[in-house]
Amino acid sequence: MFFIASKIFWLFASPLHFLLIALLASLALAPRWRPGRTLALTAAVALALIVFSPISALLLRPLEDRFPRLSETMPPPKGIIVLGGALDERISLARDQVMLNEAAERMTAGAALARLYPHALLVFSGGSGALIDDSAREADVARKLWRELGVPDSQMRFEDRSHNKFENAKFTQELVNPRQGESWLLVTSAYHMPRSIGIFRALGMEMRAFPVDYRTLGDAGDWRPPGDAARAALNFETAAREWVGLLVYRLTGKTRTLLPAP
Repeated sequence: MFFIASKIFWLFASPLHFLLIALLASLALAPRWRPGRTLALTAAVALALIVFSPISALLLRPLEDRFPRLSETMPPPKGIIVLGGALDERISLARDQVMLNEAAERMTAGAALARLYPHALLVFSGGSGALIDDSAREADVARKLWRELGVPDSQMRFEDRSHNKFENAKFTQELVNPRQGESWLLVTSAYHMPRSIGIFRALGMEMRAFPVDYRTLGDAGDWRPPGDAARAALNFETAAREWVGLLVYRLTGKTRTLLPAP
């Protein structure tokens, strides 16, 4: 139920969806409804700020900087958990070819760490995020990719039941059954690391963060206009979704703090 509610909620709460709906509705009503002009102007200005100002980077930066990246010379971990979200399972299965999206570093980093630590278990967690047809599973594509990259089957495990990030953690914990004192790495996008760590902690599994897939520079360049409207819009959508997710997960008890820290 939580998964379905979140999908429906974000369909309308997505900033870009909301602003576009508001803009179109206000333009249609403007001839007969005087405040419609003000609403249209407000929506247009908000869209302009999203694509032409550094606001998306400023929202992402605190999330991405929350957990510093670990050195690859650290002691060998018991296992490496990679969260889904980097594969397009439907197109991959339709075209019989692995299709990676902008979060591809989750998958490549996982494979690289598995080669660096050959005795560590490499675990992928990701079922389907589709609301209607969930027959295509991200884990199936992940298995194909990692095999092509040379990861042995004996080193890999796959969780394919989850629909959201909370289920990623819950079902992965059931799969690997971690013991007290074991060292586990969590690989996911840097902006998504605070919420992910918070979920695993709430379930009693302490993880070491290995963030990848950075969307910001981490320096003064983040204060400059983005120069790429499409990327700026995508980053703003990503940041808004993550901040809303942090709030909702805290309010529903899926994390213990609003913004988990190291």
